[in-house]
Amino acid sequence: METPSYLDPEAIQTIKRLDLKAQFIVKGFIHGLHASPLHGFSVEFSEHRKYVPGDDPNGIDWLVYAKTDKYYVRKYESETNLTGYLLVDSSASMGYAYQPSLPTKFDYAVSLSAALAYLMIHQQDPVGLLTFDEKLLGRVAPKSKRSQLGAILSALTQLKPAGKTNVPRALEQAAGLLKKASLLMVFSDLLGDRDGLLNALWRLRHAGHDVILFHILDRAETEFPFRGPVEFEDPETHRRLEADADALRRGYLDALETFRAQLRRECFGAKIDYVELDTGIPFDKGLFEYLISRSQRR
Repeated sequence: METPSYLDPEAIQTIKRLDLKAQFIVKGFIHGLHASPLHGFSVEFSEHRKYVPGDDPNGIDWLVYAKTDKYYVRKYESETNLTGYLLVDSSASMGYAYQPSLPTKFDYAVSLSAALAYLMIHQQDPVGLLTFDEKLLGRVAPKSKRSQLGAILSALTQLKPAGKTNVPRALEQAAGLLKKASLLMVFSDLLGDRDGLLNALWRLRHAGHDVILFHILDRAETEFPFRGPVEFEDPETHRRLEADADALRRGYLDALETFRAQLRRECFGAKIDYVELDTGIPFDKGLFEYLISRSQRR
């Protein structure tokens, strides 16, 4: 399996720096996930297991080492048993990239997913994957072992953005699969039924799920750099529209801001984290800024 385009060595080092140079942020972030909506985070000792390269040396039980001359780490079990799910939109619109130098929205979502999966697994929290377009497409069951990151990336690299979008339906199907309160991290451009989306998000919160909504748009979708006569094509329906971009710009940008402002209000009211991103922002920078803002709110 090849994963360097999604989690290359430089990206891994960037994520590790989040943990090494800003541990209070990362730990506070994970702490916060346990604390809301599950009200409190504590762990209890479960068992010992042999130390393997990659384990945190701080977890070594030195009393056991003194008795056995072997390295063992303490294995803990979360009393709240937080489970995370990455919900990644793989519809056709997510495959859009206006500038060849920038990633598609789907590639951007995969990079973010990989980073968050890495962080959760590092904290020994189980994380799984759900992919969707008009409906749920595939599932990787949540696990906390280190090989889980490879399983998630393997599933994502087999996907190519295609099909139409129905985010509300996919969220409702996801809710039907979950037997207990979970953390849902949604990655989508959120095109489609606005009212249906808001209703689906409120239902998830009513069911006790914690939700982080990553709204990912292409840089061109947030800045509208088009000039003069332009032919636009819907990537999902392939409908085409010829228009004067200069005449559309103000109305388009106003409509986008109205949509985002509504999402901000509704998500704030529902205690959902709403994260606005575009593909011109390096994904690790966007994630780092989000972790900082979340830790400051906790």
